[in-house]
Amino acid sequence: MANLTRDFFIALSNNKFLNKSAKKWGYNLGAEQFVAGTDIDSVMRSVKRLNDKRISCTVDNLGEFVTKKAESTAAKNKIIEVVERIHKEQVDCHISVKLTQLGLDIDEEFCLENMREIVGVADKYNIFINIDTEDYGHYAPTMRVLSELLNDYKNVGTVIQSYFYHAEEDMDKLNDVRLRIVKGAYKESEEVAYQSKEDIDRNFLKLAKKRLKGNAFTSIATHDHNIINELKTFVEEEGIDKNNFEFQMLYGFRTDMQESLANEGYLFCTYLPFGDDWYGYFMRRLAERPQNINLILKDKLYTSENKLKKTPIIIGAASLATIAYLFTRRKK
Repeated sequence: MANLTRDFFIALSNNKFLNKSAKKWGYNLGAEQFVAGTDIDSVMRSVKRLNDKRISCTVDNLGEFVTKKAESTAAKNKIIEVVERIHKEQVDCHISVKLTQLGLDIDEEFCLENMREIVGVADKYNIFINIDTEDYGHYAPTMRVLSELLNDYKNVGTVIQSYFYHAEEDMDKLNDVRLRIVKGAYKESEEVAYQSKEDIDRNFLKLAKKRLKGNAFTSIATHDHNIINELKTFVEEEGIDKNNFEFQMLYGFRTDMQESLANEGYLFCTYLPFGDDWYGYFMRRLAERPQNINLILKDKLYTSENKLKKTPIIIGAASLATIAYLFTRRKK
């Protein structure tokens, strides 16, 4: 059943008709719950609002179906514009990028040059650039690009996905580099990745605890309150400096918990996607990890004390109804 659900949302994310339609109708359907804005001005307002709650941010310029150099160049320029605005407005924010948006599938050297320009501008302003890892097929070239950048810059890091068997080995190679630890959301072969939630969670905790004992800054990205609570206990027992790590979640997911962790004195960072090309991002979040549907419904229906909200908004149901409507329109 899980595979069928994943395949369903992957098919939707790759449907160009629905992507195009969503750009037109998206913000009437509740996309603002999960996307921090359609342009730089709107995302900066979202960043400032979260900063006022003692929450830092990482911004991702959304983009799908990047197959032409001109598209990658436009994405690079937009990211640099965001970097400039972060510096100008002095907000607590850094940048997350995906190399496939910047030309990795077109030409690796072209992608590297785009990244050199982005990281170089950010370096002038002491702004961190995080390279998001994607599926296993893009893993090796992503690490090659990162390695080249680390020869000249210190303001760049990447993501370690705990479901990969090689995650600990790769993490150790980057022991002095800022990293984000995630569980991993893509469907990967059992030849390269753990398949069960128990194994993935176990390795996530192992990696997180090992990094917390080190010196390099670490982002711990999870919506799982059980893992968060275990790591909070570990930090207290080991006397780990809270300034050496942060918890991280996606914009629009478990917002009560995000604010609660920040209020407890933990560094917290929210991952903010922005742009009108939001549809593929959202469908991919559901496809990569269908449990996110439960998180959405929980966030909309219940408070942090698990009490039913008085006026719940079921965005997921509305979105699926809209998808069915768009398919019906297309067939007419």
